[in-house]
Amino acid sequence: MERQGYLNITQLLDFENICLVQLVETRGWCDLSEYDRIGAIYNFVRDEIVLGYNQSDAMPASQVLQDGYGQCNTKSILLMALLRSCNITCRLHGCTVHKRLQKGVITGIAYWLGPREIIHSWVEVAHQGKWISLEGVILDTAYLHALQHQFPNSGDSFCGYAVATSHLSSPQVGWCGEDTYIQKDAIIRDLGVFDSPDDFFTQYGVNLSGLKALLYRHIFRRRINLKVISIRNTEPGPINSKIRNQTEC
Repeated sequence: MERQGYLNITQLLDFENICLVQLVETRGWCDLSEYDRIGAIYNFVRDEIVLGYNQSDAMPASQVLQDGYGQCNTKSILLMALLRSCNITCRLHGCTVHKRLQKGVITGIAYWLGPREIIHSWVEVAHQGKWISLEGVILDTAYLHALQHQFPNSGDSFCGYAVATSHLSSPQVGWCGEDTYIQKDAIIRDLGVFDSPDDFFTQYGVNLSGLKALLYRHIFRRRINLKVISIRNTEPGPINSKIRNQTEC
């Protein structure tokens, strides 16, 4: 499989930043097999970088790591940077999704101001001769379990609260060497694959600009993140073992 361009450092994929270098060394990821390396990095970005909304869609991986939270685009940037730092070939897949998948987390005027089609991306990793989609990294397990407890009778098809899936009770979000998805059912347009997030955002831009971006950054973002935290911290009953097992292999 062609590797040229898929291991490069870029402005956004700044994996030579000391914070990322120290993280990789401390975790010992480079000493693992390729399969386990991918899984360990995937699990870190999924669960230790919790769901949250950063200042921008396009920010360096080191800044996402410093924030400690992220959404689809920012988590993808960090995931790509960490994978490449461990010599894992990867690329970005871009698309647009319907904003209704954010309803419940984003409400009121903030929801109304948002574009109907949201710029969305995920990482594709090269493993055993094929490209594997890692979109399931977006939601941390605690947040996903909270939603499953909050909507136990919603049926498998669910759209909202940063989810768009036909299998809310059993989404394929654990690393098993196969595709993972959690927002796939909201896809509107496929924008293709890119060597880097830098190329993607240069061509398609970010979701908000001008006055809308200022309002989001300084007013709405804090409210949205508080909403995410309140959902994650919802006191659940005992987690059904079937649900727990379905988020992992």
